[in-house]
Amino acid sequence: MKKTSIISMIMSLILSILGFSIMPKQVQADDLPLICLGTSLTSSQRDGTVKTLSAPLNGASYQSTTIDGSDLVKYLNPSGSNFTTSSGVWSSAMIQKTAQGRGINVKILDYQGRNNITTITADQYKNAALTAGIADANIYVTSAVPIDGSGALAGVYAAYSKTGEVLNQSQVNAAQDEMGTLSQITKENKDKDGYSDAQLNHAVAGAKQEMGKIGNNITNSQIEQIVNNQININHLGDVINNNQKQAIIKVLIEVRNSGALKDNKFKEQAGALSENIKQNAKGIFDKINTPENRNWLQQFFHNVGNFFNQLFAGVMFIVPRS
Repeated sequence: MKKTSIISMIMSLILSILGFSIMPKQVQADDLPLICLGTSLTSSQRDGTVKTLSAPLNGASYQSTTIDGSDLVKYLNPSGSNFTTSSGVWSSAMIQKTAQGRGINVKILDYQGRNNITTITADQYKNAALTAGIADANIYVTSAVPIDGSGALAGVYAAYSKTGEVLNQSQVNAAQDEMGTLSQITKENKDKDGYSDAQLNHAVAGAKQEMGKIGNNITNSQIEQIVNNQININHLGDVINNNQKQAIIKVLIEVRNSGALKDNKFKEQAGALSENIKQNAKGIFDKINTPENRNWLQQFFHNVGNFFNQLFAGVMFIVPRS
């Protein structure tokens, strides 16, 4: 028997014992990105939407499904919307699962060179998705016609459920209320100096992370204190008025009551989201996190520290000879 034949037999025996297979791993259908298309799209709009949403996949496989009025009724009406099963649906989305710990990322894609999501921002979608219970996913949103975008996540909620995940309706309700609240605050502060939607959503994501550290037993007063701290950390204290602050507190209390904090992944996902928002708006946060914009107490201790560092750096210690 030739030496090569013996080696081949030995290798085959080892592989069979260890349960290894030289066949390539098959991609499970549930692992494929899922494109959700609004049922009101024309044939041409449908083709354009699929082209837009699948572009980030660079030719990789995906699944597709249709979202209709019944999905709007199921996911959005419990939070106060008034859709019917015959309501039109144009906004579309794709959800792509990612590795554990990667967090939530959202991109609003232009449709034929135009952003038709007129009101809701990517960061508002991110915070809403976190509250709803979505984790570790890339989400892409687009629309063939101009819409405010408030119903776009219905497709994402439906898509996420179709991947085998179960969403808590109370969290979905809180997510929709949160998105409406943050969108309204951004609208009220549009073009104001010292304000950006990124700062607001970073503050809310940071508040969620702190809430997650305490857990589901967090009190209303603790939530209020956290919100105050996050507003100041994000340099919004002179912009956000009391009514807006109370609206944020109210929606975060709803987030707690929804059971979102019971999920062990919530704190981790909130932390990843906070960093994601900060990195995507690095220019804004680099500008506000300067020595000139620190509060006086932070600056005081910073200066005191520098004073003693320089003082001791100039001291010469003389050790007497024995």
